[in-house]
Amino acid sequence: MNKDLFYPHRNFASLPPQYADFETSKVVILPVPYDSTTDWRSGSRDGPMAIIDASRYLELYDHELDRESYLVGIHTLPELQPSMRGPEETVARVYEVASDLAQKGKFVVMLGGEHSLTVGMVRAFRERFDGLSVLQLDAHADLRDEYEDSKYSHACVMRRVLECCPIVQVGIRSLSQEEHRFLTLNQMHPFVAQGLPLDEEGIVSALTADVYITIDLDVLDPSIMSAVGTPEPGGISWHEILRVLRRVAEQRRIVGCDLVELCPREGPSSCAFLAAKLAYKLIGFLS
Repeated sequence: MNKDLFYPHRNFASLPPQYADFETSKVVILPVPYDSTTDWRSGSRDGPMAIIDASRYLELYDHELDRESYLVGIHTLPELQPSMRGPEETVARVYEVASDLAQKGKFVVMLGGEHSLTVGMVRAFRERFDGLSVLQLDAHADLRDEYEDSKYSHACVMRRVLECCPIVQVGIRSLSQEEHRFLTLNQMHPFVAQGLPLDEEGIVSALTADVYITIDLDVLDPSIMSAVGTPEPGGISWHEILRVLRRVAEQRRIVGCDLVELCPREGPSSCAFLAAKLAYKLIGFLS
């Protein structure tokens, strides 16, 4: 049977098997289709497959980096089944899988799904890297202790993350009074998006040697990323986020990452492609 006659497995960038084998791949894509705590525009459960489908159209040579980043190997796992018992159980599933992958030395890129999933990823990598810090690129602080009777809502994700390691927040431009008081009490100073160039050096200086990056796609301006659950005007640009990521990759060790909150039905297909390209750029910065 001629295998060339068949479409490739739905893996990131539609890579041929020799560059998508689990054992030899440095990078593992973990898709998690989950959005049960979303309180406005639902649909981020469709985000992972939308990103993977859009990644088929990526140009695999990166002219900025002068390399084909996929050569490190990128394996795509099947979608992780969320738990029907609620967000805490789903976070536990993410933790279990991410912990196993981290022990195998894989660089994991989780594709969400809603932001609550990040807690499982961070807990897994915190066990492997003692001095871990988390870089949060996001429009929202996500520091509520509880939201709609859940401590594992997407609105509480960074409060749970902060319980195990320090965080650095970038792009924040929306928060509650509770979150403002929490930031003040704990002397936390987010790098806000307010139309000025981001302090890239200050961001890097606030991070420890080992960094986990979580990217809520609403950190980007709605003019280029409208397909998110909770859009906020005044976001950062494509080039701004790339400059931050590249500076962090040059001066710190990035150990894992996620891209979350893409809601494909709420915007053009170009949003899924942007998310796919952002993931691929980040993989390239690691090489």
